[in-house]
Amino acid sequence: MRVPPERLARWLDGVAARHGAFDGVGLVDGAVRVTCADSTEVTLRAPFGWRPGPAAPSSPTPPLLTSFSAAVRVPHRAAVLLVRRGRWAVGVFDGSDLVVSKVDTRRVQGRTAAGGWSQQRFARRRANQTDAVVGAAAETAVRVLGPHTGEVEALFTGGDRGLVDDVLADPRLRALAALRRGPALEVGDPTKAVLLETPAQFRAVEVHIVEPGERTGP
Repeated sequence: MRVPPERLARWLDGVAARHGAFDGVGLVDGAVRVTCADSTEVTLRAPFGWRPGPAAPSSPTPPLLTSFSAAVRVPHRAAVLLVRRGRWAVGVFDGSDLVVSKVDTRRVQGRTAAGGWSQQRFARRRANQTDAVVGAAAETAVRVLGPHTGEVEALFTGGDRGLVDDVLADPRLRALAALRRGPALEVGDPTKAVLLETPAQFRAVEVHIVEPGERTGP
C-alpha cells in the first residue's frame, strides 16, 4: 500500500493503536522497519533517497521515525510522462506543485469490422497514426521536459508501457529516460486533471505490513 507523506505520522499512530507500541525501529536495505508489540512488522520505503537526520528532542516518536517522516515531506522535483493511444501529458512537479506542463491529443482511428484488403489498409493507417502519436509525444517531452532534465531527480511514467518506451527511445530523451523510476503510475486517459493527481502516487511512502500469522519463515 502507499501512504501520502503528510498523513504518515497519523497513519503510524493508527498502527500503534491496532498493534501495540513500537518495540523496535531500524534500517533495512535503506527502508525503515518498525516492529510492534504484537510482532507485526511495518516496512516504510521513501519514494526518493533520504538519509537519517536529527529528530526533535521533545518528540515521543523514535528519532529514526521522526527523521523519516520529516524527510518524505521535503519537496522533490520530478518529471511525469503519460502516454496512451491518441493522448499524452507531460509535466514537471516541485513536490505536489505543477511547475510546467503540456497535454495534447492526436486522432488514432478506431477499430473496423471490415476484412481483407480494407482491414490491411486500416492496420497500416492505424500504425502510421500511432507512430505519429509517438513522434508528437516525444517532441512535446523534448520541448517541455528537456530544459528541466538537469533539475529533476526522477521521471515517473504511466499509460501504455509500449508507447512510453517508444517515446523514451528518442535519443534526445536519453538523459531523461535514465532517471525513470517504477512502478508505473496507474492512470486513465492523460488529461490535465489526471496529470495533477500523479503526485499522490509518486510522492507516497511505500508500506509493507507483515502480521504474525502471515510469516512463513522462522
